[in-house]
Amino acid sequence: MASSSSLLLQLCGRPVLQTLLSFLVPDPLCGSQRDPDWASHSLGIFICLNCSGIHRNIPQVSKVKSVRLDDWDDAQVEFMASNGNNVAKAKYESKMPPFYYKPTFLDCPLLREQWIRAKYERKEFIHSEKQEPYSAGYREGFLWKRGRDNGQFLSRKFVLSEREGALKYFNKNDAKEPKAIMKIEHLNATFQPAKIGNPHGLQITYLKDNSTRNIFVYHEDGKEIVDWFNAIRAARFHYLQVAFPGASDIDLVPKLSRNYLKEGYMEKTGPKQTEGFKKRWFTMDDRRLMYFKDPLDAFARGEVFIGSKENSYKVLEGLPPSTQGNHWQHGITIVTPDRKFLFACETEDDQLEWITTFQKVISRPMLPQEYAVEAHFKHKP
Repeated sequence: MASSSSLLLQLCGRPVLQTLLSFLVPDPLCGSQRDPDWASHSLGIFICLNCSGIHRNIPQVSKVKSVRLDDWDDAQVEFMASNGNNVAKAKYESKMPPFYYKPTFLDCPLLREQWIRAKYERKEFIHSEKQEPYSAGYREGFLWKRGRDNGQFLSRKFVLSEREGALKYFNKNDAKEPKAIMKIEHLNATFQPAKIGNPHGLQITYLKDNSTRNIFVYHEDGKEIVDWFNAIRAARFHYLQVAFPGASDIDLVPKLSRNYLKEGYMEKTGPKQTEGFKKRWFTMDDRRLMYFKDPLDAFARGEVFIGSKENSYKVLEGLPPSTQGNHWQHGITIVTPDRKFLFACETEDDQLEWITTFQKVISRPMLPQEYAVEAHFKHKP
């Protein structure tokens, strides 16, 4: 009868140990955890605690054991030794399209779960025909959309067409004209479960009259909403391939969708700096600092362009000595070529996080196309 003990004990002193250790390269899905405590002995991969919970939900595909605590028989140990994370990646991601979003440990649980299910359960990146829901260039269906005025979520028909270069939605099923047309060129999508109050909540933004417009949607089925997300990324990818024919996939993929650099409440005052400070929800989206009365507002109350230090933008800790009216004491001053913007944070930690975020943006040289955005802000009425 084959002996059994923990995987680590069986590996000690064996030549295969070094081979196995080579597979313990941190997976982006597991963060910087170099020594995962869990493994799927049916897939031959090492996983972290968070991922192990997802794998346990697909027992027909992935059978999970503790590396340190569970008993491992010789056959299971040899299977792990002959496979490993790199081998699994080569197999299960062999036909993964470049636009498909590969989550990290920082992403929401939905994205991580659907990535694992797509990769191992549905084998979407082995069989290209299974990618049709997000790679066909056309997608239509119903999503629950939050009403701009009443805050209620109502079912709305959405149509994404690469040929038309737009995402559209309709207020009525039989409507001939869409309520909104969102050009793929200016489209962004990011999961916001906490803000929207739904684990499948997706925030879609686009430019309307060169100002940012938000819509908030979800679908009951996790696969459906993630397929919508990746369909938008696919449409953006194909648009950018045409717009920048010489660019590589590596150059284009970071431009397909973006998470916000930071969000949260701050106080602000007006341009004369004599008005009282008002609490607003702020979103830092690339170089656009937007503020809203409510986090789920459709339109920003205002936007501030944050340029680079080479163009005389800078961020300072604190407020000018003469400042009055702020309830929160941890001030931030943003200096632009035209004026100063004054903000106040509730805590010192918030202040530090915002300053760090602003400094990262300001330290980054501006791209040629960003000068056009800056010029628009300067000529805004």
